[in-house]
Amino acid sequence: MSLDLTAPDLPDATLPDVDHRARRDRLRARLAADDVDALYVTHLPNVRWLTGFTGSSAAVLVAVDPALDLLVTDGRYVTQAAVEVPELERAVVRAGGHQRAVQRLAEAGAANVAFEASRLAWDRGERVRQEAAMHHLEPLPRRENVERLRAVKDPAELRALRAACAITDAAFVAILDTLRPGTAERQVATVLERTMVDLGAHRPSFDSIVASGPNAAVPHHRPTDRRLEPGDLVKIDFGAAYAGYHADMTRTIALGDPHPRLRDLHERVREAQAAGVAAATAQAEVGAVDRACRDPITAAGYGEQFVHPSGHGVGLEIHEWPTLVADGRALLQAGMTVTVEPGVYLAGIGGVRIEDTVAISAEGPPEVLTRSPRELLVL
Repeated sequence: MSLDLTAPDLPDATLPDVDHRARRDRLRARLAADDVDALYVTHLPNVRWLTGFTGSSAAVLVAVDPALDLLVTDGRYVTQAAVEVPELERAVVRAGGHQRAVQRLAEAGAANVAFEASRLAWDRGERVRQEAAMHHLEPLPRRENVERLRAVKDPAELRALRAACAITDAAFVAILDTLRPGTAERQVATVLERTMVDLGAHRPSFDSIVASGPNAAVPHHRPTDRRLEPGDLVKIDFGAAYAGYHADMTRTIALGDPHPRLRDLHERVREAQAAGVAAATAQAEVGAVDRACRDPITAAGYGEQFVHPSGHGVGLEIHEWPTLVADGRALLQAGMTVTVEPGVYLAGIGGVRIEDTVAISAEGPPEVLTRSPRELLVL
């Protein structure tokens, strides 16, 4: 099989052609259809998607009347907010950004204000509710208003995701030489993460999983000082983050010739993953993709050892809406990016997971963004 060691060409990490006003307008239309006057957005990935602000402390008020839109942050980010969000009015507060937002709506005669109920700690949500009540605004808990809009990526987002995945593929090839008997899992993970950054990643998407031998039976194993041994299957789940967007890929590799049962297990998972990718088409239910992955594994006798969903959305967060579960009814749409990742885990023996990040196409099969070989690689 051919493995490419070339470092990827990367697009402008600032994503200069993103129209954040258009994104807020899409949210505005949903709010108006739901008779909501404004949404107070506190989840930072949602704030970033709506405004372009990349700091660690912010909220944004998005109102049906765009003149009421407001970015709230603190004194650490005065300069950064002015550079990243020049078109929005900005409020700098020490605390209580919700108070500024609610007061602004009350003065404009709004009847209600929605907030991200699933993203706020109980006490913070209670403060928002109390502030709204003080100003005679109805507080409206809402879930996934922005997340469902974020699920469909625009061209700039897809470019960033392709770049993140290209870095991920290049890093996988670059670290194959470290996969040899006697190397500790933790050493492999450290080299892998440093390599992604050297290739242009802004950071790893998440703490990399390197799981060898019996440790590969733990779906989200944390690398340890266990040293790789001949005959091990080594499961590596990792990804690069670029321009805020996350890649996610898993490959399972053999150190020397594995036990025939493990070789067969890898082939069963590979076939199931290919079936899942083929099923990930526009207008397919997410449950159909999960079943396409799950049914072959169940037929092979490993259904009880496939213990997690078959995938999830990925973008500004490593886990986004939708989740690929058997009873899921959400429909995939062109431009969505999801993972397809069946796995089988045999306690005390080992495990196999194969995962790709894919972009749903308008017609036909998805674009597979992570391209490293899925066949069993024997080192």
